[in-house]
Amino acid sequence: MNVGIPRETAAGESRVALTPPIAESLIDDGHEVYVASEAGEAADWSDEQYEAAGCTVVADRDDVFEAADVVFQVQALGATDTETDPYRDGQVVIGLLGPYDVEEETLAELADRNVSAFALELMPRISRAQSMDALSSQASLGGYKASLMAAEALPKMFPMEMTAAGTIQPAEVFVIGAGVAGLKAITTAERLGASVRAYDIRLEVKQEVESLGADFVELDLETDGSGDDEGYAREMDEEFYAAQREELNRVVPESDVVITTAAIPGAPAPELVTEEMVAQMDSGSVIVDLAAETGGNCEPTVAGETVTYEGVTIFGHTNLPATVSHTASDQFANNVTNFLENLLTDGDLDFDFEDEVIDSTLLTHDGTVRAPHRDDEDTADASEDADTEADDDA
Repeated sequence: MNVGIPRETAAGESRVALTPPIAESLIDDGHEVYVASEAGEAADWSDEQYEAAGCTVVADRDDVFEAADVVFQVQALGATDTETDPYRDGQVVIGLLGPYDVEEETLAELADRNVSAFALELMPRISRAQSMDALSSQASLGGYKASLMAAEALPKMFPMEMTAAGTIQPAEVFVIGAGVAGLKAITTAERLGASVRAYDIRLEVKQEVESLGADFVELDLETDGSGDDEGYAREMDEEFYAAQREELNRVVPESDVVITTAAIPGAPAPELVTEEMVAQMDSGSVIVDLAAETGGNCEPTVAGETVTYEGVTIFGHTNLPATVSHTASDQFANNVTNFLENLLTDGDLDFDFEDEVIDSTLLTHDGTVRAPHRDDEDTADASEDADTEADDDA
């Protein structure tokens, strides 16, 4: 295959879909790799490094689409405000394609061009798919950065210390959602020495939370039917969320840091932290809302901005993985490369619809638009994460 790596066009996107070390492995397998000049610059990968790996670096971004059989992209389609990229007849596109936001006209246009578009956001939660699960790899980095941002912004130390001047009490960190991003946020905050508590709608994750050293907060709520067979949280009704907010009002105000990760694919994020709760937090406290891109879990959150409400700093970052772009690009490159390997049989593209990975993620193929959304009952990894995104459960 000829594999193409265009420069990313989404605002603020600093990741690249393929890094030189992983490109070299593709080339060793007999593929050709075409990279747009400066595609990896924001992730600290130079054109010279791509060339040293055996890639062909082209000056014109459109030349990548002309040469490639398969295009790797971090963000495309519904994830950007740009016009549809110049995909050509029979081309395969693999990446985070924003399947819940993409316009029907865009999908129809891709179908007319006979483009096979794979959205990694729709990856099924099965063990065989873990190496291809870009949402999880990126959500983990989002959770990591969420804890670091909170630690830097909080006017208190995270760890407990015994000093000659007295005892420094640890910061109280509360993580809402114990999916991929939430668990990484817990782990990172624990390593920094904070006192960490976590809550998730799925009681079955209690043991995992406690194994990381955090306390699991159990709320007095009826949670039957909150999870599906794959372990994802389901979207609940407003009556449940109202009761949840009432219970959370006991925990949020006494926290120095709150990290929220609850997101529902194809729907607004559930509002879990109200202005009333925020107002009860101590001045200087910090909230990192990893669901900001889809409306946020915190009522005062503003997507893409950092705001202060009643003395509390609220981060509404919509692409935290891009703030660790070098590592994030490596992780993403492994995901898409593994996906391509799964798509090939004896070196040729094989659209095997008996394969759940292929069938679940394919948006357009053979001139046909396929359903971009899961069933309403099969929603929602609560993260973002999507980071997030991603994506953690709450």
